[in-house]
Amino acid sequence: MDYCMKCPEDQWPNKRRDRCLQRLVEFLSYQDPLGAGLGGASIGLSACAITILGVFIKFRATPVVRANNTNISYTLLVSLCLSFLSCLLFIGQPKPLACMVRQAAFGLAFSIAESSILAKAVTVAVAFRATSPDSQLRRWVGPRLPIYIVIGCSVGQAVICLAWMVLSPPFPDYDIQSEKGKMILICNEGSAVLLYVEISYLGVLALLSFTVAFLVRNLPDRFNEAKYITFSMLVFLSVWVSFIPSYLSTKGKYMVAVEIFAILGSSTGLLACIFIPKMCLILLKRGLSSKVHVTGMDNK
Repeated sequence: MDYCMKCPEDQWPNKRRDRCLQRLVEFLSYQDPLGAGLGGASIGLSACAITILGVFIKFRATPVVRANNTNISYTLLVSLCLSFLSCLLFIGQPKPLACMVRQAAFGLAFSIAESSILAKAVTVAVAFRATSPDSQLRRWVGPRLPIYIVIGCSVGQAVICLAWMVLSPPFPDYDIQSEKGKMILICNEGSAVLLYVEISYLGVLALLSFTVAFLVRNLPDRFNEAKYITFSMLVFLSVWVSFIPSYLSTKGKYMVAVEIFAILGSSTGLLACIFIPKMCLILLKRGLSSKVHVTGMDNK
């Protein structure tokens, strides 16, 4: 008498349905051309951030670097470097530790980056609004304000990540529904809601930075970063608005690739928009690094 036996989850039936075949295990690996390319891009872009940091440290005495809060610029570059490197946690076979920390690593690194940009924008706004002797904003002018902003905004993201790890931590899982005959190893995010809360928090920081920078974009300072901050936040918002439908419409290892693209795209946008103009001034137009050009005034 014939009888039917259900195959184990890591196997699937052959065409005749008389035996079980081992499913092909798949994940985004470094042996995969896509994984290797994304990993190489992550390392290359982090090297760019480190190179720019080295240039800023070497030319730290120039007005171009000093005019835009040196320590916050250093913090921004280090956080962008960590953001690029966090992509490496998304590549390779999912492991418990990697699954648990990869979203938190990106979220914290990028929240520090966005907090630094917000601190830059607020500092510019306060500095120019506090020029009047009777302005109430004069007490906020100083090195402590940007530090408070960076720490405060970063702690907010840290609380979200900590709650995520405690309440519903991500874990290694597998997907046998997306592709026939394949077992796709994935990181189950534990709580999709907390994932979107983390991304939404970054979106709120971006909107705040964009709003403040937009309001002070026309201030008369040659090295005023407001215009660059405005454009960088537009790039960030465009990337992540595109990410959500793309992420929801893809399956398997390509979901991981889509998120890595979003991380690399948004981080590169910040790095390019904020620092490439300064690098051009420092390396190509050294003559512009003078107090005359920093203040936008001419003694003639």
